Amino acid sequence: MNAQASAARADRATPVHVGEHLRQWRQRRHLSQLDLALDAEISARHLSFVETGRAAPSREMVLKLAERLDVPLRDRNVLLVAAGYAPAFPQRPLDDPALTAARAAIDLVLKAHEPNPALAVDRHWNLVSANRMVAALLAGVPQRLLGSPVNVLRLAFHPEGLAPRTVNLAEWCGHLLERLHRQCEATADPELVKLYQELKTYPIPARLGPPATNDIAIPLRLRHGEEVLSFLSTTMVFGTPVDITLSELALETFFPADELTAARLREIAAGL
Repeated sequence: MNAQASAARADRATPVHVGEHLRQWRQRRHLSQLDLALDAEISARHLSFVETGRAAPSREMVLKLAERLDVPLRDRNVLLVAAGYAPAFPQRPLDDPALTAARAAIDLVLKAHEPNPALAVDRHWNLVSANRMVAALLAGVPQRLLGSPVNVLRLAFHPEGLAPRTVNLAEWCGHLLERLHRQCEATADPELVKLYQELKTYPIPARLGPPATNDIAIPLRLRHGEEVLSFLSTTMVFGTPVDITLSELALETFFPADELTAARLREIAAGL
């Protein structure tokens, strides 16, 4: 699917009943009615009736189909409301007392990851929290690009952000674009589609070819002073969230890819 198709799909008129919502999600997952019906252990005939509005699904059926379709929690609430039921999943800010334990876990991971950089982002890649090492590596970036909310993808692509410092800009930004594209495919979130289209307008060089066969991952190679620091990244998410905010939160952690980077990070941390 290309960006134009994503945008067109995201801009479609709001479905008028839950069946139309379910059909859109099924098509988004590239499943036939028979495939979904078998997975949900219902008849294809009944699923067809639900999608066309000839049958009203129970609350349990809506949730079961949403789970099989891997619908994000935010959109499961949309399905429930469209079917005439109350939303099932709360959405609370991270400073809500109910999320105290989750916030503590996030802070613990970010702090424990030092002297390596780590940050938490929301579903639109806006910065939620970061450890001290992130700010240290962003030194020199214009303050106007660091105003809240900081979008970490825009910061990576912006010609006044990290793009001039990224030695392997084509490979790293190409990886980020592919990742964002998969998110657009999975969610059809109009804000993500808009961000994807914006990032494609930045002057990022094309990749010359696929990664080398001896590479295990695409690193972030960032110029820092007279040296180049190299990082491998991993992503952490909450395993079984029932809160929308937590389900959409991701922790991006970076590890040194060589001894030089590890040594420099320890030096930077010692000076903070």
